[in-house]
Amino acid sequence: MVSVFGWQFKRVDDNKEPESFAPEVKDDGAVVVAAGGAYGTFVDLEGTARTEAELVAKYREISLNSEVEKAIDDIINEALDTDDADIITLNQDKIEYSENIKEKIQEEFEYILDLLNFNTDSYELFKRWYVDGRLYFHAVIDPEKPSEGLKEIRYIDPRKIRKVREVKRTRKGQATIQNTKNEYFIYNDRSYLTAGSNAGLPLDYVGSQGLKIAADSIIHVTSGLMDKNNQMVFSHLQKAIKPLNQLRTLEDATVIYRISRAPERRIFYIDVGNLPKMKAEQYLRDMMVRHKNRLVYDSNTGEVRDDRKFMTMLEDYWLPRREGNRGTEITTLPGGQGLGELSDVEYFKKKLYESLNVPVTRLQSEAGFNLGRASEISRDEVRFGKFVNRLRKRFSMLFYKALEKQLILKGIISAEDWPEIKNDIQFDYATDNYFSELKFSEIMINRMNTLNQMENYIGTYFSREYVKKNILMHSDDDIEEMNKQIAEENEVEAEQAPPPEEQQQQQEEPPASNTNN
Repeated sequence: MVSVFGWQFKRVDDNKEPESFAPEVKDDGAVVVAAGGAYGTFVDLEGTARTEAELVAKYREISLNSEVEKAIDDIINEALDTDDADIITLNQDKIEYSENIKEKIQEEFEYILDLLNFNTDSYELFKRWYVDGRLYFHAVIDPEKPSEGLKEIRYIDPRKIRKVREVKRTRKGQATIQNTKNEYFIYNDRSYLTAGSNAGLPLDYVGSQGLKIAADSIIHVTSGLMDKNNQMVFSHLQKAIKPLNQLRTLEDATVIYRISRAPERRIFYIDVGNLPKMKAEQYLRDMMVRHKNRLVYDSNTGEVRDDRKFMTMLEDYWLPRREGNRGTEITTLPGGQGLGELSDVEYFKKKLYESLNVPVTRLQSEAGFNLGRASEISRDEVRFGKFVNRLRKRFSMLFYKALEKQLILKGIISAEDWPEIKNDIQFDYATDNYFSELKFSEIMINRMNTLNQMENYIGTYFSREYVKKNILMHSDDDIEEMNKQIAEENEVEAEQAPPPEEQQQQQEEPPASNTNN
């Protein structure tokens, strides 16, 4: 049924939810409004939408800084191996469906990758999601032939669209039960920024006007980070805003201090005797003009000209002295000390990298890449690897949602079957992380060494089942699969082996000797 722009799935008891006094916590950043109200009367929409749009603009602005851009590049390069032919693959080992269904699911997944142009634009897609903290796509279908599936997946600027959730609240005693009645998106081509960026339109117009779009026709993926009130979606760059501002402020202050304090300055103490104040000031100005010249050599014309009208970094100080003090004197004011000290700048640069979860060792551009043993990998690199894995899992929601719509539209599975197989589908990312290979290799070597030491005690103090489960860390499924493979390999070897008569004859025949005549 199509009630607004876009399309929706027909579901059984679509609005039926189990009642609970604890409201469901969602991380999609939707604006929560009372069910049944007119869209133009939403109290909270324009303020919240405007704030998130400004956040996206802020995230994009700070991502252009060299340090932040370098950190983002390290994160994306670690998350996506763009050199591999298959950046991401579908893993259906846990799905208990027929091979025919699995082949269809695999075909539709490859079709989704083609619609996203993922093999070419994977870096840009991941960067948009990481920087903005959200991704919106319009899932386009043919309304007359919905069974043909998705025709296009078109990117939407997150500053122009907002999700709205209508809820119904009922009181039961001292508790309030909240149920979701409807969800949809509002698209505004003028974006949900401030009035100044919308051609002078008033804020109430910007926040209350837009196209109502069905929720099923939008693919929406967020970072999963929320503010303290669980209302606004944050990007992973949110933590970097403060250290980046501090770093920029300190860098500017360092440059200003160096420019202003680098040169030495002369101090002229001029003896004005008992002259009145006005005459003393005039005498001081005359001395300044008489002794101060600004001769500049012009290399283009070969002329020497007077540039007194221009200010210079090397300015002198002229101070009058009264009678009774020391006479006229010229001294030097030394320049600033420790102008080459950058420890403060390095400190805040380190804080910036820490806020982005990037190992500080990558801050050192002169440090080379070391393919050492896994035991030599720093704890920061291990933490960084786990952080990248979490990013991959969250970004995979894009493929979950797109694959769900495609499979249901084409009738491969039903809407009721999707929750059952969703948790059994996994997406494997190609990786060039050498540390993972080293770690796996060292673990296997240690297990095999332990197994060799226990070999004489197997059958006496330890059973084979115990060794497989506790030393080799095999699960019941792994043990069953290994036994099956060993049996198949033994059958193949038995078929290829010669009959016992031939083996005995080969053992009895003496080896042929080579005789040179």
